[in-house]
Amino acid sequence: MDILLVNDDGIYSNGLLALKSVLSEELGAKVTIVAPTNQQSGVGRAISLFIPLRITKTKLADGDYGYAVSGTPTDCVILGIYKILKKVPDIVISGINVGENLGTEITTSGTLGAAFEGAHHGAKALACSLEITKDHLKFKEGEMPIDFITPSKIVVKVVKKYFDKDFPCDVINLNIPEGATEETPIEITRLGRRMYTTHIEEREDPRGREYYWIGGDPVEDDEEGTDVHVLRKKKHISLTPLTLDTTIKNLEDFKRRYEKILNSP
Repeated sequence: MDILLVNDDGIYSNGLLALKSVLSEELGAKVTIVAPTNQQSGVGRAISLFIPLRITKTKLADGDYGYAVSGTPTDCVILGIYKILKKVPDIVISGINVGENLGTEITTSGTLGAAFEGAHHGAKALACSLEITKDHLKFKEGEMPIDFITPSKIVVKVVKKYFDKDFPCDVINLNIPEGATEETPIEITRLGRRMYTTHIEEREDPRGREYYWIGGDPVEDDEEGTDVHVLRKKKHISLTPLTLDTTIKNLEDFKRRYEKILNSP
């Protein structure tokens, strides 16, 4: 099994290295890491069309090598497939991301952007994210006391089922609650509405000019059956099957109601 492994947290992400180790050991997979040179959270499925990209073969903490790309997670998938591997891998896995990716806000996620790009080119694709509390976010990257091994084993379990049963979806969005074990139930969910509230903090620099931080607080619950409810309220693993085709589900009804209106004088 050939796996292209990406992570929007960057080439030195602890979640990336832990997942690589477990995938190699438990699946016997050939894992190729292609990840951004630096943090790329929140870039969605952005592609670098107007700037040149560089690939740097990089020694990782485990002594193995990966490829650092001076671009976005989506750039990493494209270069990984067409330049480094020179073929479409069996699966593109994006993660393990530091912080959950829930609700319709996943369109801004670099983690999901990489997974969708992998699916676009014909690979099976999975995005995996780990719930992180505010206490953990106080630590610097590389110093966070987070167990990524157990979530990695959960990912392997899902990957095995994904191939054995050939799930009919383009992307699996897997979110794992903090403190999950290998026995934590997995629930199939739909996207919630929001993962965070939105607020803007206004500040002033030393020269008196205004600047802004966009932020928000976690939405702690949503309707039953949503990823937000399952992860944050029930503390179960959320698995959301996603499709590249974002066309409205009831298209024929939409046509009946609006086609004549749109074509009327």
